[in-house]
Amino acid sequence: MYKVKEFFFLIGLLWMSLANFLSASQRCIQDSMIIHHRVVSHLQRCSRLSELKAVHATVVKGDLCNDGRVATQLLGACSSVGMMDYAVLIFAHIRKPEVYAWNVMIRGFDRCALPGDAVRFYGDMLKSGVRPTSFTFSSVIKACSRSSSLRLGEEIHGHVFKGGFGSEVFVQTSLVDFYSNLGEINRARKVFDEMTLRDAVAWTAMIAGHAKAGDVESARKLFELMSEKSTVSWNTMIAAYARSGDVDAAASLFDSMTNKDLVSWTSMIYCYAQNRCFKKAVMEFERMQMAGVDPDEVTLSTVISACAHLGALEIGKKIHFFISQHEQIFLDVYIGSALIDMYAKCGSIERALLVFFKLHEKNLFCWNSLVEGLAMHGYAVEAIALFRRMEMEKKVIPNGVTFVSVLSACAHAGLVDVGREVFSRMTRIYAIKPEIEHHGCMVDLLSRAGYLEDAMALINDMNMKPNAVIWGALLGGCRTHGNVELGEVAVKNLIILEPLNSGYHVLLANMYAKTNRWTDVAKVRGMMKGKGVQKSPGYSSIMVNGVAHEFLSFDDVHPKCEEIYELLEELGLQLRLAGYVPDLGLT
Repeated sequence: MYKVKEFFFLIGLLWMSLANFLSASQRCIQDSMIIHHRVVSHLQRCSRLSELKAVHATVVKGDLCNDGRVATQLLGACSSVGMMDYAVLIFAHIRKPEVYAWNVMIRGFDRCALPGDAVRFYGDMLKSGVRPTSFTFSSVIKACSRSSSLRLGEEIHGHVFKGGFGSEVFVQTSLVDFYSNLGEINRARKVFDEMTLRDAVAWTAMIAGHAKAGDVESARKLFELMSEKSTVSWNTMIAAYARSGDVDAAASLFDSMTNKDLVSWTSMIYCYAQNRCFKKAVMEFERMQMAGVDPDEVTLSTVISACAHLGALEIGKKIHFFISQHEQIFLDVYIGSALIDMYAKCGSIERALLVFFKLHEKNLFCWNSLVEGLAMHGYAVEAIALFRRMEMEKKVIPNGVTFVSVLSACAHAGLVDVGREVFSRMTRIYAIKPEIEHHGCMVDLLSRAGYLEDAMALINDMNMKPNAVIWGALLGGCRTHGNVELGEVAVKNLIILEPLNSGYHVLLANMYAKTNRWTDVAKVRGMMKGKGVQKSPGYSSIMVNGVAHEFLSFDDVHPKCEEIYELLEELGLQLRLAGYVPDLGLT
């Protein structure tokens, strides 16, 4: 009897021990799951290296380094903050990395613009005996495209077929994109035509390929063949028309869209701006705002540039105010440079300077825009001082555009010695080969200051053929300083380059008239008449209440034409009463 009781007592103890063990195990699993969930959640929110290292420490303490999901999330977080070196260290401590970990590493290298490392890791993956997946091929093909390596891409294409992924839409689309990016449009089309299944992404990739190759007609035909067009495909086609300069086709396609997203609006605004329809670009931006679509940094920088070309200061200021009222829009270097350029071109130098000095990061375009703006509006000394500051800071190296602006400032201010020194520094210190624009600035500088023989010598020493701008600069100097002989040389060359430009004929005739050479004036007039050269009418534009008004010489089309001429007549009368006598020359 005692033995039976002892037996049941022992059984009871065993059951209690087992229950306690199971309960403890369950708690351990639950704790592990909680830690696992917290780690994954934190990794998804990591945006800085310090945060990433803190989570990594938790992973090591919790012995989760070899947990597949945690390892993958950890490696992915490294790539998202651009720390692939740290990812390599973590990867090296995974005992037996699965294919997902390899894929994340390859994709991470590609995302961080390290295509060579992506391809090298793919090779290591094959050596380790891990079989690639469709995601592997997609990432490694993108890496080949980024490195412009056709041979490597062809090898990977062979691996795709050997691995049995030749019919995977995801992989085939990557190959279409790869061949298109490397200019192999026929091979891209061959891959596309051989696809048994095509989704919207595949169609869009092929449309983009044709557009990139300049074959807009083939892109349009493919677009029309699509049974279900995605918003991305519509946007791709709009961008194709924009690139080819077919603004009307782009606008027609855009207007027929039922679902326009931010990219759609931005593409259309960019289309107008790229094709110099700046007024329409601004109007499209206003329509976008009325439609309730919030712009991003790309949209804003594009429309601000359009305002710069229009001289639409008030609209530009409103956009600047809009940016300041929306915290989610970051005043980055692109918007900042566009604002500087807009304010500088519109003559608001104070605002341009304010934006410039508020920017934490300044790229070359920021410096160039401000130097050019200062030079354009007569602040030559300040433009040169800013250039000197740029040289002293050594954060940004000046380029050819910078020197064009500085030399232009020297020309307008008559700073001949400074201009010569800057031109010398450009070639001697920065090893920038003088282009036609630099020579044009130097000829303009010397001609304005009266150094006409030096300007002619510079033209003769040029290792390129002088253009109309250079001869025009020399002619302008000849007119100012009364050098008819060199003026004749300039005009003869200008007539060859631009035979129908009336301005040069008129300038030469004015020079003859000033020296009473009326026979030569008559010859110029006869030459103009014989060649059918007519003086082109001038025009001006002005922004009033956000609307651009353009006026041609002798314009009679404007709705307020009568009022305008009455005001001009009154202004002319007041000028005559004040004793002003215009120098009309030969017009």
